[in-house]
Amino acid sequence: MLKMLALGALGYAGYRYYQNNNSKAPVAFAGNQGGTVRDAGPEAMRSETTRDWTKADEASDESFPASDPPATY
Repeated sequence: MLKMLALGALGYAGYRYYQNNNSKAPVAFAGNQGGTVRDAGPEAMRSETTRDWTKADEASDESFPASDPPATY
C-alpha cells in the first residue's frame, strides 16, 4: 500500500514538473515575442539560423500559414 502511495506521489510530482516546464513560450518564438502569432523574419525566431535568409525565405515566412506560395518562387 505504501509503495502505491509513493508511486502515485512520484507520478503526480512528475506531472506537475512537466506542466510547469511546458507552459513556456512556443519554441519558434524569440524571447521578445508575445501573443500567439510570431512576427516574420529570422530575428523573431528563438533558434539561430544556419544560413543567410533569401528573399524567398522571407516571403515564405511572411505568408505562412497561407495556402498559396509567395510570388518570389
